[in-house]
Amino acid sequence: MSSNIHIPKTCQFCGKAFIARTTVTKYCGNSCAKKAYKKRKRDEKIQSAIDDTKENLQSLQTINIITPQNLSQKEFLSITEVSELLGVSRWTIQRMVKRGQLTVKQIGRKKIMARNQIDNLFI
Repeated sequence: MSSNIHIPKTCQFCGKAFIARTTVTKYCGNSCAKKAYKKRKRDEKIQSAIDDTKENLQSLQTINIITPQNLSQKEFLSITEVSELLGVSRWTIQRMVKRGQLTVKQIGRKKIMARNQIDNLFI
């Protein structure tokens, strides 16, 4: 069944003018329809990746992240936490321990030091 109506329209994908034979036609041809479909599917994938990233960020925000504000409240710190607090590498802290500037106590495999030692470095 063919239609005798002729509706001037503009393709939603490429922007060219064309004559539509139905009222629901959006694209000037099959190639524009296929390209629009692929673009729509690609955009859906991108949007789902963005949504997943947002969900991951929200879940990470609920995890207690070590910040200098959190470290200043702790009485005993690990070598990694001391290096983050002072803004130096872990190896610098290790060298200071080796030279005797800082003393550490080993609990299992973890080395910790008292917070007041760090405060005394700057007095």
